[in-house]
Amino acid sequence: MYFNTVGYIYFFGLVFFASWLLRNRLAFRHLLLFASSLFFYSVWNPSYLPLILGSVLLTWESGRRISRATSERTRKFWLLVGVSGSLGVLGFFKYGTFTVSSLEMFLSWLGWEGHLELGILRKLALPVGISFYVFQTLSYTIDVYRKKLEHERSLLDYALYVSFFPQLVAGPIVRATDFLPQLKRPAILTDEQYAFGVTLILFGLFKKVVIADYIALNLVERVFDAPRMMSSLEVIAGIYGYTLQIYCDFSAYSDIAIGSAALLGFTLTKNFDSPFKSRNLSEFWKRWHISLSSWLRDYLYISMGGSRNDRPWKTHRNLMITMLLGGLWHGPSWNFVFWGFLHGLGLLVTHLLGVRRAPSEGQSRWRGLLGILFTFHFVVFAFIFFRAPTFDRAWLVLSQLGELTFTAKNLPFTVLLAMATGFALHFSPDSWGELVKKGFQRAPSYVQVAILTGFALALQKVATSDVVPFIYFQF
Repeated sequence: MYFNTVGYIYFFGLVFFASWLLRNRLAFRHLLLFASSLFFYSVWNPSYLPLILGSVLLTWESGRRISRATSERTRKFWLLVGVSGSLGVLGFFKYGTFTVSSLEMFLSWLGWEGHLELGILRKLALPVGISFYVFQTLSYTIDVYRKKLEHERSLLDYALYVSFFPQLVAGPIVRATDFLPQLKRPAILTDEQYAFGVTLILFGLFKKVVIADYIALNLVERVFDAPRMMSSLEVIAGIYGYTLQIYCDFSAYSDIAIGSAALLGFTLTKNFDSPFKSRNLSEFWKRWHISLSSWLRDYLYISMGGSRNDRPWKTHRNLMITMLLGGLWHGPSWNFVFWGFLHGLGLLVTHLLGVRRAPSEGQSRWRGLLGILFTFHFVVFAFIFFRAPTFDRAWLVLSQLGELTFTAKNLPFTVLLAMATGFALHFSPDSWGELVKKGFQRAPSYVQVAILTGFALALQKVATSDVVPFIYFQF
């Protein structure tokens, strides 16, 4: 069930009204939201419901055992059970075929000819959202072990935390320390929260339907499917276009998820903060996919020692491993690993040059602008390997740039207009968005209804005939 469909509007509308009718009966409200989340997930494939329910039961029980253990050895045992169970599910479904295929490649280099039996791995579909809800179960288990969080006594509340439908499929990755306490408080929807949720959903739909989908179908897919058919000018436009597409697509999902949660009375983690305004790569990763980058920092980088080492090379090693695994998290492909390697290498250079922080007010304004331009183009370059299905296709895209041809027959004005609009919105002051939210909040109810109706009709006019899935559904 995609956010950008009429079906989701009907589904969310029913859940919204029913949940607020039960606002004074928290247990029944949570049960309704949990059942709605299972229905939301089962629309994709109900046969995978036992998988998410099994993950819930395993990690909840692991957390309970950790909290009750009387010895450190027992605590570590149940930590291992919870973590290995979560990672085992993720590894089997997401990386099983990739692991066997990589082993085949390695054996072929040694002269072995043949194929390993993949069996059932070839027949299994990747469960939607598995990368996201597994990271949530992992963080819960680890936080209980670290005594940063009390074991959640209510299995229903924990199950709702893992399966909460607005962020179930593509995040943001929510921490139990942030979400579970909200389930203990009375459900309240203020005017400010209502305006925040509605306007964020509208922003998200605009970015997804008007910008991301349009430039994807009319430029990006054509460039990366057949780069030889494009001029160098069209290829470079396609590369910039994909950078804007993936930002608008993914941040749109996050916006709609956060907005939907806000309308239900919950606060989710902010996931994007104008990342292309970053003056260096370290700042970029504090603005891009914030819930993932902070998760990798807190549960992987710091767990390996972080920067608290007596030798700098250990810090650099930890940083590179984190980024390589961050790339692999996106999917079972060496392209994603190489993308992670590029960002790891860029972060190492950033650390070595001592430019991890944004320039102070007293520093040159030009230095900040040059930092933004360099960081943005580094990100654009790395995204070539993220988007291309294979290394060969990525090199083909890069080689086509070297042809230095400048025809623009595949570059319509409407695509350029969509890209210009997208980048203009991204680089506009944050205060503009706040003005829109406050204006909507202060408007009379009939004006709000008129705005929503007009927006829906406008989206219907510009939307593509086919629903385009969100990019991060594949991860």
